[in-house]
Amino acid sequence: MRIVVAEDNALLREGIVLLAKTAGHEIAGIAASGPEIVPTLLEHRPDIAVLDVRMPPSFRDEGLRAAVEARERIPGLPILVLSQYVEHAYATELLATGANGIGYLLKDRIGRVEEFLDALQRVAAGGSALDPEVVTQLMNRQHPLRSLTGREREVLHLMAQGHDNHAIAKELVITERSVSKHIGNIFRKLNLPPTDSGHRRVLAVLAYVNS
Repeated sequence: MRIVVAEDNALLREGIVLLAKTAGHEIAGIAASGPEIVPTLLEHRPDIAVLDVRMPPSFRDEGLRAAVEARERIPGLPILVLSQYVEHAYATELLATGANGIGYLLKDRIGRVEEFLDALQRVAAGGSALDPEVVTQLMNRQHPLRSLTGREREVLHLMAQGHDNHAIAKELVITERSVSKHIGNIFRKLNLPPTDSGHRRVLAVLAYVNS
């Protein structure tokens, strides 16, 4: 199996490489920052990519964004994402690309060698491998849309239709400042990551559609 590893922590990266090589796999390429990931994947076209969610330069969601883009540019590319802890919004967006060939493991799972290698094989074969803690937390969360007020639901409904803040304000006969306030509340209640507003709008709409 040919693997591309994207991890900025040198010690963890070398550990993954050693585990993979010991199991008889080939390391086709390595990426140590977010901007390197997609070009490395396009160059080597591996059987699977192992990606950290948070990568340089901003340590936010570079790995996740690269994973989503890579799945668009290399349809069906198996991806095993690693994360320090369960990041609900990131897990949701990744799973929205399709469950086949997708894995999401917490980093401490790597220390359980057999489990990690088994997840690697299953994802590469087109299956899925979700960390039990990820599944538990995602299933136990109350649906966040329940916490939205009626007005916030109206704003989110219009966001889902593709309206910008000006159009939403005009439709609801309120000020754009009020719209911005409602959208901020929506982001907070949906536990969306502190990234650019355009990205968070997409995640908010995804939550709405999935509901």
